[in-house]
Amino acid sequence: MGLRPLGDRVLVRRVEEENKTKSGIIIPDGNMEKPLTGKIVAIGPGKRHESGKVFPIPDIKIGDIVLFGKYSGIEVKINDETLLLMNSDDLLGIMEEE
Repeated sequence: MGLRPLGDRVLVRRVEEENKTKSGIIIPDGNMEKPLTGKIVAIGPGKRHESGKVFPIPDIKIGDIVLFGKYSGIEVKINDETLLLMNSDDLLGIMEEE
């Protein structure tokens, strides 16, 4: 079973962050915050204008690593995996390699 987002929503898989500090100290899972970055898994068709025309989400594509707010999205469980479903407006930026 899969999930196809509607409208301007996107489906995001959280990207797990390193559980070790730069100095080598391991941080227990209970003390770590949830990551604020994720990988785009699925994208809805886009925003629907009052006229009925659909405007696709221009800057995002499947596979992008994105940054989002701490309380953004709704957690959904699909095939024993927890993903985030959120509006494209909740995305703050796309992470780029330097």
